[in-house]
Amino acid sequence: MIILPGTFEKVYEIVRCIPAGRVASYGQIARLCGMPRGARIVGYAMAACKETGVPCHRVVDAQGRTKKAFDTFLPDTQRMRLEDEGVGFLLDGRVNMAEYQWEK
Repeated sequence: MIILPGTFEKVYEIVRCIPAGRVASYGQIARLCGMPRGARIVGYAMAACKETGVPCHRVVDAQGRTKKAFDTFLPDTQRMRLEDEGVGFLLDGRVNMAEYQWEK
């Protein structure tokens, strides 16, 4: 897989646009970046992100599941941050995408 220079920066630019109380999926961000099959690259960008101004916690998978990799220091960190912003979860632990998915 070849990741072009500037790709991560484009991902971060889009993720910065997700407002508090909303989430976006990896695939959705990839499509907005012009990479319709690039969800994995978005995941790599989120994992590599060291910028505090990028709200990586607002990125979930297509089914609304949070990622355990995000919870390095404390279990359910991503979920707690989303709940603090008012994001609702379904009984099975997924974000209610029908209600909280960001539409650009």
